[in-house]
Amino acid sequence: MRITLAAVGRLKAGPDRALVERYVERAGQAGRSLGLTMAVREFPESRAGRGEDRMVQEGAALISALPDGARLVVLDERGPTQTSQEFAKRLGAWRDQGQRDLVFAIGGADGHGEAVRRRADDLLAFGAMTWPHQIVRLLLAEQIYRAMTILSGHPYHRD
Repeated sequence: MRITLAAVGRLKAGPDRALVERYVERAGQAGRSLGLTMAVREFPESRAGRGEDRMVQEGAALISALPDGARLVVLDERGPTQTSQEFAKRLGAWRDQGQRDLVFAIGGADGHGEAVRRRADDLLAFGAMTWPHQIVRLLLAEQIYRAMTILSGHPYHRD
């Protein structure tokens, strides 16, 4: 199963980007034996003047880039939270059900518009707080790597 982090905005060179790259690389190594791969795809931030217009433009770009049949998980503070174990179990179940593409969408500064939420197969939150998209990208990359280690029985995750 191909896992893609689809994020609005670019991470500039620096510690944030280095940490995300580190977890993506680790996930690539851990995921091989599990039939899982991981990549990051960045989308430009809209330059529209109004927040609603930015969300519409950014959402259209995200939706139009989805592979056919992809499962879309939208990061949104209104979504449910999960433990790392629950998250790993869901990833494993989607893989075992034959899901080919799994896309996690991280919105821009204004969040996601209604079109993205309507297209979403699932919502996921990292708590009720609003997080900067750079931090969400790092948290998500780490949790995907952690899920892979849980699925493989690696000792990285400790209960």
